[in-house]
Amino acid sequence: MDTNTDTENPTQKTSSDTRPYAVVLYGATSFVGQITAHYLTNFLSNNKNEDGSNVSWAIAGRDEDKLNKLQAKLESKVDIIIANSNDAASLDEMTKQTQVIISTVGPYLKYGEPLIKSCAENGTDYVDLTGEAIFIKDMMDKYQDTAKQSGARIVNSCGFDSIPSDLGAYFTQAKAEEKFGETCNVIHMRVKAAKGGISGGTIASMASIFEEAGEDKARRKQVANPYLLNDDTDAPNVRQDNVSKPVYDSNHKRWLAPFVMATINTRIVHRTNQLLSYEYGRDFKYDEAMWMKDGVKGKLSSYAMSAGLLGFATAMMIKPSRELLSKHVLPKAGSGPSKDEQENGYFDIRHFGQTAKNDTITVKVTGDRDPGYGSTSRMISQAALCLAQDISKVDIGGGFWTPASAMGDKLITRLEAHSGLSFEVIES
Repeated sequence: MDTNTDTENPTQKTSSDTRPYAVVLYGATSFVGQITAHYLTNFLSNNKNEDGSNVSWAIAGRDEDKLNKLQAKLESKVDIIIANSNDAASLDEMTKQTQVIISTVGPYLKYGEPLIKSCAENGTDYVDLTGEAIFIKDMMDKYQDTAKQSGARIVNSCGFDSIPSDLGAYFTQAKAEEKFGETCNVIHMRVKAAKGGISGGTIASMASIFEEAGEDKARRKQVANPYLLNDDTDAPNVRQDNVSKPVYDSNHKRWLAPFVMATINTRIVHRTNQLLSYEYGRDFKYDEAMWMKDGVKGKLSSYAMSAGLLGFATAMMIKPSRELLSKHVLPKAGSGPSKDEQENGYFDIRHFGQTAKNDTITVKVTGDRDPGYGSTSRMISQAALCLAQDISKVDIGGGFWTPASAMGDKLITRLEAHSGLSFEVIES
């Protein structure tokens, strides 16, 4: 497992690519796009290329007026590119100008494919925020070969879905290997605490998944498959644990409840294992859950959350109730937590690993902003810059990757230095 973390200069170039932009942020006027644009502006104004020049980047989208308004609010001038998911020529013109595209345009099942196609065909690296595993599966099936041939590195799920889970598991395995001489064959991820809001964009993505699953039995089967993203001919078939109802964790004396993001995070972690040639082991087991308190209060909270998630999922699978919730109850597209809520949010998750010899290790992964927006905007920005500046196409070629398999330790170093995340081994 690669443990090289030598990235002293966060903007060091490793590519001779002569495209005018290192990064283009597509969907810059979306809720999370605007947060990301402000973060990139501030970060890049203080972190130049090693020759002293500015890192070139641009904001992009379909609405020129909104882009101009965003540009006026940014602390330094940035170029604008007009591109539309319904106009393949405009997407190609955009993707040919940059090394990496950041996409915040969801739901990805509805709007994401044209941009993936353009990046795959034009050899452009790509990162997004999708939590839609069936979207990733569809895109892999259609564009894996094209991306390999062109050299485009496609890295999905570079936000709270699924960087803390994926890199947390990767970090746990690296430290277990250092300490015990072997990786863990079981890791339990637990969300100890998290504070943050939810946006209309996140709700729209969830709705698109439930809509597909509700109308198509084959889609429901895909959603339930823990190895959905393992595309090798001999994928593991180990039965994976799934915390789908209240469970008492006697080891840590806490109640557990389902974690809504487990269905994407677990699939990403298992794909990482495949792409690392099964360094975690072919019998590797991984699950995620929310930690609740002990006692009656914890039990009631666990049952309430489990019932709420089940009711929400059921309602979202049925068209009339889905439309009713979307129209009258759920946050609208373009809405989200306030700036204060973003800055005062946080997350604290734990990875409990155990080797085949019963050695144990505990890793703590934390973030100092709202997980879905304040932290996510930083994570995806650093993932894009890591691809552009730290990971050569000789080291990692074209195709569909995960954050850990593509960027590993170099991304962890960036996240700890510039994104308010921390990864550490602690006493369990």
